[in-house]
Amino acid sequence: MGCGECVTVCPKAGEAIKMVPQESQSAEQPVFDYLVANVGKKEIKPALVETPIGSQYNQPLLEFSGSCAGCAETSYARLITQLFGEQMYISNATGCSSIWGNPAATSPYTVNKDSKKGPAWCNSLFEDNAEHGLGMYIGQKYIREQAIEMIEEMAASDKASAEFKAAAAKYIETKDDTKANTPATEALVAELEKAAADGCPTAPQVLAKKDYLAKKSVWIFGGDGWAYDIGFGGVDHVLASGKDINIMVFDTEVYSNTGGQASKATPTGAVAQFAAGGKEVKKKDMASIAMSYGYVYVAQISMGADFNQTVKAIAEAEAYPGPSLIIAYAPCINHGIKKGMAKAQTEEELAVKAGYWHCFRYNPAAKAEGKDAFTLDSKAPTGEYQEFLNGEVRYNSLMRSNPEKAKKLFAKNEAEAKARYEYLNKLTTLYGADKTEE
Repeated sequence: MGCGECVTVCPKAGEAIKMVPQESQSAEQPVFDYLVANVGKKEIKPALVETPIGSQYNQPLLEFSGSCAGCAETSYARLITQLFGEQMYISNATGCSSIWGNPAATSPYTVNKDSKKGPAWCNSLFEDNAEHGLGMYIGQKYIREQAIEMIEEMAASDKASAEFKAAAAKYIETKDDTKANTPATEALVAELEKAAADGCPTAPQVLAKKDYLAKKSVWIFGGDGWAYDIGFGGVDHVLASGKDINIMVFDTEVYSNTGGQASKATPTGAVAQFAAGGKEVKKKDMASIAMSYGYVYVAQISMGADFNQTVKAIAEAEAYPGPSLIIAYAPCINHGIKKGMAKAQTEEELAVKAGYWHCFRYNPAAKAEGKDAFTLDSKAPTGEYQEFLNGEVRYNSLMRSNPEKAKKLFAKNEAEAKARYEYLNKLTTLYGADKTEE
């Protein structure tokens, strides 16, 4: 069984990929087993690594999740593992992402074929997941800093070989760069092993901490119920900390895992538990709250609408030397999408075209480089807004039960979305590069 989403997004649907009965492919199981056992990373040009095409040459370190068929959340998580999987620490809030992230006492997160390493994943509660992720970050950072002090001490010694000094220098130079530090760490470990064999007393102590040497990519995963509501205090605390931590919010605009209750991410007019007559107030603007700090990387993404922007935002967030917040639009089975969950990526595209969801990036580091800090990646809406709303049961059910109220709330929903786009346009000026007059 499969959700069919791969066929939906395939540029050559019906040619490159076809959905067929599972039992008809049983003879191909040895081929699949061979691929799992033998196919790892493919070396590609550095310029292509963080692109939609280049990223897909990396082995996904998220597989066989326990999600609903067509779930949009897993597509985002899988992509992040393809970019940073072997270096990832994940603190996961209770919710859908913890259920599909650890179903039936097994983990769908796996290891890279070559390195035998993969994401370190741990689940926490709604209310303290952000703090839990901060603790993971601080703990590994403390151990790593101890090791770095010993490496610097060894490199300063007259007894250190020229090869060790060179490896240590490269390691220190790249210690804050996740990508560059990984090969530098591998080279350093090789030299540490030589030093230990030669009788260096410090080398074994550093080698005991070798799993902490490489720069880690620390991620905090959770849904909108956690990020906007129950765990917001912790999220705000982590963002305000200034620490190099990445927060990924799978925004389904509802408490998906616990029965479809309305959250502060639920938009005006949407029907949900505790909002059976349509939610009366607009969605919380968490992105603007985060941007107000001035030192937090913030992005909104929608994979089906813009693959390039999605990859770019994730890569920029991870590279940013401070806290980052990514809010990802995630169509959910609770939305009652008329087209079906096999069209979840299509729904993401339509949401942006209609102006229902806006994609943008706010990078405080760009300002210091003389560039625009805020980029509005969504174009002006071209789709029919009310038609988009009517394509989901969470909206059109209100039209059937109370058409008069539905028209009022849906008009308010559209007006709020238009005002939001106008506001985001203003941010391009507010957070634009400083212009020096001639």
